[in-house]
Amino acid sequence: MCRNIKPLFNFNPVATDAEIQAASLQFVRKISGFTAPSKANEEAFNRAVAEVALAARQLMNSLVTTAEPRNREIEIERARARNAKRFGTVKKLES
Repeated sequence: MCRNIKPLFNFNPVATDAEIQAASLQFVRKISGFTAPSKANEEAFNRAVAEVALAARQLMNSLVTTAEPRNREIEIERARARNAKRFGTVKKLES
């Protein structure tokens, strides 16, 4: 779907509201086709982002797992290694 949306479940520390908001914004941008909505669509766009963020937070709070929480730093290093193998260079990833 959207490569900018990263998995947020089962990390230590848990996903922040900012991370969930960013993922929600990317999702709404993807399905609406708007990077930035027009004034006529701005209210609906922003409401959709807020509703998706609320649903995502509720989902994160209700999911359960017996797996150990993943470490963000280790996952970043793994992604860098995959990028180096795939593209032949190491790309700096955003946290």
